[in-house]
Amino acid sequence: MNSSFRNSTAVASSSEPSYAQYVFSSTASLPKLLDIAIRLNNVGVACVQSSEYIDAEQCFQRALDKTNVRSPAAPSKFHPSDTTVSKPKTALYVFQREEYDEGMGAFPHPISIDISNKTDLNESDIEATILYNIGQLCIRLGENEEALESFCLALKYLKWNNSTRQTYAHDLIAIAILHNIGHLQYRTGMYDDAVRTFSRALQIAKSSTFKLDLEVAASLNCLGVLYFHQPKNKSGNSMDVLIEALAIRRAFLGSDHKDVATVLNNIGRVHYMKGEFVMALATYHEAVRIRRLLLGDDHLDVGATVYNTGQTHHQIGDLEKAMDCYKEFWRIASLQLGNEHRDVAIMLKCMAQIYHEQKKYDQALKLYKEALRVGKSVLGVKHPDVASILNKLGNLYYERGDFDSAIVVYKEGLDVERAVLEPIHPNITVTLTNIGQIYKLRGEYHRALVTYKEAVSIQRRSLGNSHPNVSTTLSNIALIYYQRGNYSKALDSYQEALHLRRDAFGDDHLQVASTLNSIGLVLFKIGLNDLALQSFTEGVRIRRRLLGNNHRDVAIVLYNIATIHLEEGDDDEALKYYRETLKVERAALGDDHHDVVMTLQNVAQLHHQRGELEDALLYFYEALDILQSNMEHDDMAIAQILNHIGNVYLQRGDTNQMINVFANALRLIRRAGHNESELVISGFNFYGISKLHPENAAAA
Repeated sequence: MNSSFRNSTAVASSSEPSYAQYVFSSTASLPKLLDIAIRLNNVGVACVQSSEYIDAEQCFQRALDKTNVRSPAAPSKFHPSDTTVSKPKTALYVFQREEYDEGMGAFPHPISIDISNKTDLNESDIEATILYNIGQLCIRLGENEEALESFCLALKYLKWNNSTRQTYAHDLIAIAILHNIGHLQYRTGMYDDAVRTFSRALQIAKSSTFKLDLEVAASLNCLGVLYFHQPKNKSGNSMDVLIEALAIRRAFLGSDHKDVATVLNNIGRVHYMKGEFVMALATYHEAVRIRRLLLGDDHLDVGATVYNTGQTHHQIGDLEKAMDCYKEFWRIASLQLGNEHRDVAIMLKCMAQIYHEQKKYDQALKLYKEALRVGKSVLGVKHPDVASILNKLGNLYYERGDFDSAIVVYKEGLDVERAVLEPIHPNITVTLTNIGQIYKLRGEYHRALVTYKEAVSIQRRSLGNSHPNVSTTLSNIALIYYQRGNYSKALDSYQEALHLRRDAFGDDHLQVASTLNSIGLVLFKIGLNDLALQSFTEGVRIRRRLLGNNHRDVAIVLYNIATIHLEEGDDDEALKYYRETLKVERAALGDDHHDVVMTLQNVAQLHHQRGELEDALLYFYEALDILQSNMEHDDMAIAQILNHIGNVYLQRGDTNQMINVFANALRLIRRAGHNESELVISGFNFYGISKLHPENAAAA
């Protein structure tokens, strides 16, 4: 039987690896018991390879009995009545499931011992090999803790001292053990431990007197994947080690090798994480070309890179190409994994997101519901992926204005998140915020306030009191207080949000400017106009600096400044700022925007109040022309402007024009289904005028 060390590569493959004849010893120098142990080990390896796991366990245990090794605990899945084990248990998922090749499972096979050559025996290597094989058996049975124990014990039994002659096989078994320990640490979220373990494997491979370049590349690749999954402040080394791994593999394996494609796929993910989307796409395209060439169009690893490509297209807004990629991965996943599989549910969700972003709500809704059905079927109702689908579905209902359905779905998602996530997980705060937003829109301010307060409490515990996300929720709380008329509490919350944002972003930041505008509105409501004006002035300075003079957000603050001056009775300053607002709105939004109409009316009304009737008519008619040219006529908005124009004519004494305009306004009010009393004539509503001057008054 061949040794299970590969002579070409150290990266997992769906095909059988080729083995070199790595020599441990010959039977000529073996004690009889060790000779028996080796033969039992090799029979056990054969049993593992043919999925005869009970027989394999018995062989390995009997082999250990012939050595000085304390036997580790047997896999708990074995029972005396068992005769077969049909299928290994799927391992725990962390970032990448075992169906897809990241190159982390570089040594996935048990090791047989070649005794065909006659050299001196290193007994510790034999003992470590048997323990290593027991670890491999445990992995196949999903017994990760027992596997880790066996691998660690195998490492312990390897002798590392100057008196022991190191062999090719000795270095390779050490690297194989370390890789499997590191892989288990990775899959269970022990990333720092895994980095240390793979670093040790890399050190052995680099310092070996034998040429272990491919084992160096395998260790570098694993470290690159680990760095990728760590926080950004620890992930900077990922690209460097992956590039080094790629260079080694290309040099020894050629450009069109599946292990080269594996590293390219990992490099593409690093480019994606860094926002280098063009580089990510180029790298993914090369990886998928190699994988299609070697594996065919229907292989899961082809699907994985196609999905990564789609995700990148999605990120840069190329929705059609993203959809094409998602559909291809969906086809491959359905073919290889079946329709009832987690990845099918995830892909249905991704395709639904594309339709969602394209405003194709019916198609998106259908796919979200199917994703939810599959997800619940294969994962159960309490699973993070189910919660994610529920969140997306809630967002769709929300955007369609179906708040009742949205809040039902959000609450279901919240129940799932609370069941499967940590109590202070950020996803819980997102869902609470969504629920609070719906309560606010429905005017259920007390419920909204309670929900937002729960969200900010979680944020303070998870992120700290000074995190910018806390300021966002504080602003939502402040807005509720503002809408309820509780201005003192609104001001307190806005001021705390302002303090946090200044600390986080500095004084000149758009979020600081937004908070200053909100504070100005509160101060205006409580009559502190001077302070409100200071707040608005500082806000508009920041927005002009960061956005330029012709931006809608600049116009909003200018409008508020004009309103303050109007309230203070300073008509000249008010008119100045209204006109400046109008100029910015036209530049930013176009001449026919609703905001332009509103500002034109304010300018016209101010001229009317000042007795500047010609100017008032000029601005009112300009606003009227915009509304009447709009394809979707708003009868009441037009009627209100006609009402203002009629009152200007009344003040001018232009009776014919006044009657004609009032008649048109009244006709539109009736057509809109409103009450005639909404027509106001110089302080009287139409009903009041009618009472004073009835249509059929008796003749004198």
